[in-house]
Amino acid sequence: MAARKRVEARLGVDIGGTFTDVALEAGARQFSAKILTTPEAPERAVLEAIQAVLREAGLRPADLSIIIHGTTLATNAIIERKGARTALVTTEGFRDTIEIRHENRFEQYDVNIDLPPPLVPRRLRFVVPERVDARGRVVIPLDEAAVERLAPQLAGERVESVAIGFLHSFTNPAHELRTRDILAARLSGVTFTLSSEVSPEMREYERFSTACANAYVQPMMGRYLAGLEAMLAGEGFGCPLFLMLSGGGLTAVETAIRFPVRLVESGPAGGAIFASQIARRCGLDKVLSYDMGGTTAKICLIDDLQPQTSRAFEVARVYRFKKGSGLPLRIPVIEMVEIGAGGGSIARIDRLKRITVGPDSAGADPGPACYGRGGDAPTVTDADLLLGRIDPAGFSGGRMALDRAAADAALACHIAEPLGLSLVLAAFGVSEIVDENMANAARVHAIESGKDARGRTLVAFGGAAPLHAARIADKLGLERVLVPSHAGVGSAIGFLRAPIAYEIVRSQLQRLDAFDAAAANALFAAMRAEAEAIVRRGAATAPLGETRSAFMRYRGQGHEIAVPLQPGPYRDADAAALQGAFEAAYRRLYSRVIPGIEIEVLSWVLLLSAPAPVEPGAAPAQPPPLHPPPARRRPVFDSESGEFIEVAIYERKALAPGAVMPGPAVIVEDETSTVVSSLFEARIDAFGYIELTRRQGSAGR
Repeated sequence: MAARKRVEARLGVDIGGTFTDVALEAGARQFSAKILTTPEAPERAVLEAIQAVLREAGLRPADLSIIIHGTTLATNAIIERKGARTALVTTEGFRDTIEIRHENRFEQYDVNIDLPPPLVPRRLRFVVPERVDARGRVVIPLDEAAVERLAPQLAGERVESVAIGFLHSFTNPAHELRTRDILAARLSGVTFTLSSEVSPEMREYERFSTACANAYVQPMMGRYLAGLEAMLAGEGFGCPLFLMLSGGGLTAVETAIRFPVRLVESGPAGGAIFASQIARRCGLDKVLSYDMGGTTAKICLIDDLQPQTSRAFEVARVYRFKKGSGLPLRIPVIEMVEIGAGGGSIARIDRLKRITVGPDSAGADPGPACYGRGGDAPTVTDADLLLGRIDPAGFSGGRMALDRAAADAALACHIAEPLGLSLVLAAFGVSEIVDENMANAARVHAIESGKDARGRTLVAFGGAAPLHAARIADKLGLERVLVPSHAGVGSAIGFLRAPIAYEIVRSQLQRLDAFDAAAANALFAAMRAEAEAIVRRGAATAPLGETRSAFMRYRGQGHEIAVPLQPGPYRDADAAALQGAFEAAYRRLYSRVIPGIEIEVLSWVLLLSAPAPVEPGAAPAQPPPLHPPPARRRPVFDSESGEFIEVAIYERKALAPGAVMPGPAVIVEDETSTVVSSLFEARIDAFGYIELTRRQGSAGR
């Protein structure tokens, strides 16, 4: 009997609030699966989805060469306050830093403003005498006896995790390191997070907040990741497991366990990478990435094939769309706007008799009313079903039948009857509100970034985005929409395009008129060594690329901007080049520079990465147009005419490149459906993507 030829395959798995998505690549073949998340035991859905996609591909666990995982578990633990019992040890006099915050008001005229409570309550915040100044010089030595006296107090409070954050420790971490050593020797089973390791930057509030968040989720994420590794090994998966980071790179399990706060936006980051790879493949320099799943919608601007990135992020906002109302995290992150506008987002009537949608979601359990799992609140998915956009018999490839009567009852009880509307108008109202929320979020995000949403190609993916993409494009005045292959599991595919990478940030204040090149070179050398030690765990021999940037500002300003830097080593005379780079970046943002004011660098950034995997397969030449017959027809609500009309239904798997389908139409597949409104025409391009282009004479709104 001939030996079975080994097939190497790569697999990405993304746990979302409603669905767990899996994407598998075996050579040029691609497979995917989407199943409901199991919130009480998320690893169960992971294993079930992986096994389902392996069966479809005819592969065994031993055929996998790598598994890449992204998860919302860390995010959910912070939002739902289900993390570990955490203590904070800080400098005497700074016990309340994480509660005082910046003393600013994100909602100026709200006299009853709510602030997010700190993850660590006051009774679990402890202080010790010590002080290091802003240049790293010890002003007050660490009182080691005071640290030792903390051990029985922490044990008495049954603390599971300790965050250690001292003033100016980013310049000299010696006191934090010594405190950890003293406490670790006296406390068993307790994890420790140092602010000088998780966020070694100035601004103590953000640094302490990040350290507390890391400590808060570390025990839970450590148990989950270690357990997942063991479970996969027990099922015969011998390949390495990597985790998707919020900044767009991959890292090994041990690093993810040490810094789980870097996983907070791992799923959305995979989606942004997916969209950027689509942009690269199609030669698009301006893209609006639109990822709508079951719980949220994520919108990201991609320019010159790169998604926007940031060093600051907020989680668990009290006011979902209000910047400043959440807990700040200083971690590398792909910058995007995220709103509560997923398929499971709940619709209701507010006190002014207006339809509102989200931000809360029905999730996976019980899910939308139409899932038939006990949910009775109307959701976006229920509205889409009633409007004919979703086939109740073909949802999720026919594996999950939808209950139309339950959706009708939920919308009638909570929306239609209170407003005196017909059931159809109630569903249309829910759909219009969520579409306008997303379009407005995209406009505001673009304006706040100094950019324009217009003139971009909308790349739509996630289970719900293709249902709404044409309407969003119309509201934004966009001419083109792309729905890639396997759009329903876009984030999981994005994981497969991410490089093994790690980003290091260090604060070192330097004025350009007194630039110390030797100090900058020494700092970058240390950062390179730390990053390489992490990256080499997953890319032992691959060539590594290095990208540098700095956060700079005019002296006296309260905030800095990111400035790309040329590779080193630097000379003192390079201060002029650094000034030119800063002024170019400042002018792009503010259309001017300020002459005669000193410029200073606050932090230096180094990103070290292995080569990113290449998209499998090459695109053939553009095929000639084809006009395939529809598989069937069914009534679908038309937003333009305000009534149901019979539209053509096409099966995506039966459409060859070159197929042209005028709107209105619906293109269905197992994981999602693409609604082609009467304003657009759909075509299958050479890559197999659905391309929607606006018809002549149908100007955007």
